[in-house]
Parts: sequence; structure tokens; C-alpha cells
Amino acid sequence: MFIYSRWHGLKEKHMNLVVGLGNFDGVHLGHQKLIYELVALAKRIDGTPAVFTFNPHPLAVLCPGDCPPQLLSQESKQNLIEKLGVEVLLQAPFDLELASMAPDQFIETVLCKELGVCGVVVGYNYTFGHRGHGNPALLEKLSSRYGFQIRVIPPVMVEGQVVSSTLVRSLIAEGDVIGAAKLLGRYPFAEGPVVEGDRRGGGILGFPTANLEIGMNTLVPANGVYSARVFINGDVYQGVANVGIKPTFHGKKRNIEVHVLDFCRDLYGKWIKISFTRRLRGEKRFASPSELVEQIKRDIIEAREQRSNAGE
Repeated sequence: MFIYSRWHGLKEKHMNLVVGLGNFDGVHLGHQKLIYELVALAKRIDGTPAVFTFNPHPLAVLCPGDCPPQLLSQESKQNLIEKLGVEVLLQAPFDLELASMAPDQFIETVLCKELGVCGVVVGYNYTFGHRGHGNPALLEKLSSRYGFQIRVIPPVMVEGQVVSSTLVRSLIAEGDVIGAAKLLGRYPFAEGPVVEGDRRGGGILGFPTANLEIGMNTLVPANGVYSARVFINGDVYQGVANVGIKPTFHGKKRNIEVHVLDFCRDLYGKWIKISFTRRLRGEKRFASPSELVEQIKRDIIEAREQRSNAGE
């Protein structure tokens, strides 16, 4: 997949662009439906499937205090979008100049003159342009004037609820990773390099852990203990992950640590991915390390039993 931060010259590099517009935070089932339609339309008209999004999130510029935590890092978002068949990803910088552009000007100047789009695909509630006054109806109205096809994706429903990034964030923030997985089409995950921790896991407790730092604006599940799948160098292991501050040891900095079951190799500096599959319990302060050790043993047993019951 080709990744760009500027739209200038793209129509010469990639012919017949079919562009999906949106933020795509989480790449949830609604986003996936949009991208499937985008790729299908591009195939029908011999076009190039592309996604056009902004970095940073527009609210980070317009209302920094209201900007929600992101469900995915930029790299994770890119990887998921590429796997869905997108060939071009435009992550345009969002600034006040762009925010002040009138919706019809954005269509004429950016989509048509700069990108030369043959097709545009958006969600039913997509807004753009100055004060968000642009919408799918305007795209449909101007599509015939500028000669591009338009597809508007209706809401995707799961168990009677509209799939949205806001709903996914709410579920993850509550620790309901199973509920979030129904909307994402996969379990919520965190990934990154393993960093050095306090070295208590293996030395004091007898359960070595791999530690991930949590990005300042990245959403992870509510503090607690989770059964997990851990992806290491293409292999998948079972794990028990803790999200929180380690209150038994009077910790203050929030992080993620995972004990990988049936694994004993050094992971420092390795890139790993932790998928949270079920919340086992909330984070708790124990009276002593020995009490914590006994609880960890129970957590591991429960995680193994759940995996067995799931037929994995």
C-alpha cells in the first residue's frame, strides 16, 4: 500500500482513484463495510481503491479538550486498512486552513482537481468542510456535475445497536472486550516493543511478564486482569494480561504487562501484540506479594479453562 501525507500529484501517480472518506478510528465493522464497497467499486470501474483520512484527528485541532482517545495507533490503522484491499492511503495533515474550506470547495478543489476521483464512498453520517456543513447529500448533488460515482453506506447494526467508534470506546473503557469485539470484528489489542519493567514478575512473584508502555492518547481496556492472546514473531500464545498501576506495589504509572503461558524466552525489545479476549477481574491491591501470587495462579487456571471451554 502506498501511503501519502499530501494529495498534490496523486492523480498522476494513481489513475481513477476511488476514495473512501472518514476517520476510520478502530477500523470497526462499519468501516470495514465501507472499505469492502470501496474496493468492489474500484474493481468494477478499473479504479484504484484509496482511503482519505486526516492526521491528527480534526478535533485535536478544533477542540483539543474534546478529542477522544484513539482506538488504534497510526501504524495499526494502516495495517488493518491495507489488509482490506486498499492500495493508496492519504493521511492528510489537518489544520485550521483546511478546516475553513467550504464543503463545495473541498469537493471541487481537493477531490476533483487534485485527486481526479472517479468514485467517492462515505458513511451515512459523514460530515466535512467548514463547520461540518458538507454531508453525503451534497456529494450526491455534485457528483453528476463533476462526473464521479458516489456510494453512501448505511449504518451497520450489531444486536440492535449502530456500530460506531464512540460505542466501541465506551465498551473498551468499561473493560467489556467481548462486547467491543462484536463491533470490531476482532478483539481489542495493544501492540508495541517490550520495555523493561520493575523485574518483579519473574524475580519476586515467579511469573515473568512482558511490559508495554501505553501511549498518552491510545485507549486500552479498563484496569484489570484479562485473558489474552499474545502474538510473537508470527506465533500465537495464551497469556494473562494486567492493565493498571500495580497497586500492591504502590505503582502510579499505568501500563500493560502480560505473562505469556508456556513461554520462557527473552522478549526485551521484541514487538508483540496483545489481544484482550475476556476480563477476568478488576485490578486489586493485595496485602502481600504472596497473596498476589495465589491470585495470579487462580487467574491462570481460569484463563486456561476459558480457552478450553471455547474449544481453542
